[in-house]
Amino acid sequence: MRWEGNRESDNVEDHRGEGGGGGGFGFGGRSIGIGTIVVALIGGWVLGVNPMTILGLLSGGGPVQVSQQQQQRPRSEGNDREYKLMKVVLADTEDVWTDLFRRNGGTYQMPKMKVFSGAIQTACGAGRSATGPFYCPGDQDIYIDLDFFRLLEQRFHAPGEFAQAYVVAHEVGHHVQNLMGLSDKVHNAQRNASERQANALSVRLELQADCFAGVWAYHASRARSIIEKGDVEAALNAATAIGDDALQKQSGGEVMPDSFTHGSSAQRVRWFNRGIESGEIAQCNTFEARQL
Repeated sequence: MRWEGNRESDNVEDHRGEGGGGGGFGFGGRSIGIGTIVVALIGGWVLGVNPMTILGLLSGGGPVQVSQQQQQRPRSEGNDREYKLMKVVLADTEDVWTDLFRRNGGTYQMPKMKVFSGAIQTACGAGRSATGPFYCPGDQDIYIDLDFFRLLEQRFHAPGEFAQAYVVAHEVGHHVQNLMGLSDKVHNAQRNASERQANALSVRLELQADCFAGVWAYHASRARSIIEKGDVEAALNAATAIGDDALQKQSGGEVMPDSFTHGSSAQRVRWFNRGIESGEIAQCNTFEARQL
């Protein structure tokens, strides 16, 4: 991926080494079973939102309390290049989406990205490294612990800087959905839906974010020639690795399509491809697609 020397975003904040939470979770004095916590945290990045928000809803909406037991972690020099990459990729998404919104008569409001280690407080509750990257619509911020990329490479066998850029672009896709009012519509519909129906809506929301990531890649490549040979394959490899069916197989469980919240590997690849091949927002309408 060609990115060195490109513009860096001013909307990235470094919160690494500030310490964070550890220990147990409390919800207004009520406890949540460890099974519920594990399910939410395993869903972490794949959910695209802070799992603490979901746990708060499950417990009746009470605030999430995270005890401050974790010691401060020193910054890793190995993260410096990745931190710079995050700033460049976010800047690139800013340029692409600002232009696309302007073409459609709108104004793009840029999100902030907060890079942290351990844990961090958000408008959606307490975010932890275990949740992976996520977007919080409450403060319109993207949160990421760069250690996630080690997990992506070592456990999911999806290395590469463009794979990392895809992760960022996916979360920016959620921000775009939020600005377009799509996220609220989906979440409102989920309140009166069955679990199966709610999951199906979540899948469509997530696949659209994958498609939006592809739209970004299409325009960034044509404007700045950032994509090199093998980059698209790296992104597709990452999309494949984090499909719901792949994650369920890796955990040793049975593949249960009704429980999918992000879509299968094939679906994630298909919608990212749709975005990167067309570069058109209109091609990402997963909610009216008969076949995902």
